[in-house]
Amino acid sequence: MKKLLAATLMAGTALMGFAGTASADDNPWMVRARVIGVLPDESGALSVGNTRLQGGVDIGDQYVPELDITYFFTKSIAAELILGVTPHDVKATSVTVPGALTNANIDLGDVWLLPPTLTLQYHFQNGTRFKPYVGAGVNATFFFNEDAGPVADGIDYDPSFGPALQVGFDYDLDGKEGGWALNADIKKVWINTDVTVDFTTALGAKVNADVDINPLIVGVGLGYKF
Repeated sequence: MKKLLAATLMAGTALMGFAGTASADDNPWMVRARVIGVLPDESGALSVGNTRLQGGVDIGDQYVPELDITYFFTKSIAAELILGVTPHDVKATSVTVPGALTNANIDLGDVWLLPPTLTLQYHFQNGTRFKPYVGAGVNATFFFNEDAGPVADGIDYDPSFGPALQVGFDYDLDGKEGGWALNADIKKVWINTDVTVDFTTALGAKVNADVDINPLIVGVGLGYKF
């Protein structure tokens, strides 16, 4: 993980160095504020040791504010970094542990996600105020403030690194190159985490879960191009 973080920092430094010489104009920055819906498409495999358990996971939807910063290398090529945090309720569903549980739903409390996502975008130039774009990039998701809920003794989430795809548009409200724009954006982000739930008191065991969260992130908001 240290090597990955070091590589990320080096890539970011190189990106900013390139940005200093390859900007589209004198004011290549754009900042947007959105309200986003984070809609997980979750699935999970539960196990105790090498024994697979029946059951799955349920992760609640969430709606939060989000900030993103975009740098335009040219009028068509840009890089976007999104920043925000989201809290989610988590449940284990239809869990069967031989001799202990049958088809039970277990409250696993809640967890906060910090999912910074960097995408490289292509903005289509069509000569109108409607400016669509597509993007692809990488996501790093970190979990914090884990609450194990009323049953488990503790819970731990591993960080996740995965791809991201994006489609959206800006609608120019000022009729000029800079200024205000209405924005709508959809991202698909692939997030996978290994979760360890300590059920020592209730079940005398720790349950491992390989969880795919894979949310669809839908946002609307306003942007300003400097």
